[in-house]
Amino acid sequence: MPSTEASTDTGTGPGSPTDEATGDTLDLRLSGELVALLGEGDPMAVTPPSDDARTGDLLDAPERWGPATTLAGVLQLVPVRVERDLALVSGWMNDPAVAAFWDLAGPAAVTEAHLRPQLDGDGRTIPFLGVLDGVPMSYWELYRADLDPLARHYPARPHDTGIHLLLGGAVNRGRGVGTVLLRAVADLVLDHRPRCGRVVAEPDLRNTPSVSAFLSAGFRFAAEVELPDKRAALMVRDRALRDLL
Repeated sequence: MPSTEASTDTGTGPGSPTDEATGDTLDLRLSGELVALLGEGDPMAVTPPSDDARTGDLLDAPERWGPATTLAGVLQLVPVRVERDLALVSGWMNDPAVAAFWDLAGPAAVTEAHLRPQLDGDGRTIPFLGVLDGVPMSYWELYRADLDPLARHYPARPHDTGIHLLLGGAVNRGRGVGTVLLRAVADLVLDHRPRCGRVVAEPDLRNTPSVSAFLSAGFRFAAEVELPDKRAALMVRDRALRDLL
């Protein structure tokens, strides 16, 4: 179960909301392939999987959801491709602020070993680059929380959808970017997954910026949860409350 901490939020970990995410100040120039992928009318025309490959899709094909316009810019979730994105994502994972919660620092092979099971699996977890106004600046994982080991630790409901977020550069942290993007992606989930009544996350309780970012993004603190690798804050964004929080 991926750590939700240093990433999700705002700089500090998979869930660091006060902004976030972590990562070093890296050169975020787009590769030619990614530029081409984003430059055609529909950025999501990123070689989506065939209909046959999507049979039984567990997350309702988020690669087809399209961009979200936010106060921070236009966000596009682009499916991760190891051959194109490994160096970038591995660099972010080696940022000390991120490594403290994701525990994926080290050679690129460490990050690849984290990505491969998701990419080769049944689609219950999908990794994405968050591309903001054409610049890859964050790493996301969308996952079926009700089918994840997390479901053993809280009263999961069918189609609960989880979010992990990592902001990939100091320039994106501390300015509320994580909060804005968390709300936008949670809205994408609720808009495109009608069977999903809740979006959930589980940042480390120690990651106060992440917890704060989730709260500011319309999530509520539901419980403290003891997970195998951390004591987490179970954060929930309810469909029924999305217009109130």
